[in-house]
Amino acid sequence: MQFYKYQGTGNDFVMIDNRSGECDDLSISDIQKLCDRRFGIGADGLIKINAVKDADFEVDYYNSDGSKSFCGNGARCSVAFAHYLDMIEEKTVFKAIDGIHEAEIKNGIVKLKMGDVKRIDNNGNDFVLNTGSPHYVKYVEMLNNYNVYENGNEIRNSETYKAEGINVNFVEKLSDKELFVRTYERGVEDETYSCGTGVTAAALTFMQKNNQTFVGIKVKGGQLRVYAEKNKDGFSNIWLEGPAIQVFKGNINL
Repeated sequence: MQFYKYQGTGNDFVMIDNRSGECDDLSISDIQKLCDRRFGIGADGLIKINAVKDADFEVDYYNSDGSKSFCGNGARCSVAFAHYLDMIEEKTVFKAIDGIHEAEIKNGIVKLKMGDVKRIDNNGNDFVLNTGSPHYVKYVEMLNNYNVYENGNEIRNSETYKAEGINVNFVEKLSDKELFVRTYERGVEDETYSCGTGVTAAALTFMQKNNQTFVGIKVKGGQLRVYAEKNKDGFSNIWLEGPAIQVFKGNINL
């Protein structure tokens, strides 16, 4: 099987051109093996680019454990991959598990329109919201030295969230316009270098408190930007922007 490897601020993905449907029967165990960093290619997730009638393409995303969700960085890398395959030019409309998305690509930077967020729940100084995937946002200090795995795993496996799981984001304010975010991702069950839906969730909680429309985000894998418009119900016109880069391509025997 031919594959491509992409990364978006360190969030890495196995990409498969599945427009012919040849990989429709890829099993959960196949996906787990391909994403394994010891016995496979190694990635946070796997994405099949499928042909669909009502959009330019479909982003069929799987976490490294084989579970399905929406992935912001994965979607951005999918746009870069579709552009590489000459499926799209600078603008596109594609389908994902949470619906239709718009995106733009220019000079390796992909700007992705996220779904509207109508509700942000407060839990003291912590927040819960859905940006295509469910997220818990917790503000902390000295994030560089924070035990993201231990604390993220505890919240993700707490009685409230154990059944369906939740992504857990730890956030430190760096300035009035920049946050530092580290994320424990469900499905990967570990900290990743970046999480697109997670930084979007963190940015929206910050925008809500500070009445802003733009936030820069520092992650372990680089820099992202989030733009949004606040309305009476929540946020709309939400865009996630950052690099999406092809790392290598190859063939692997399943």
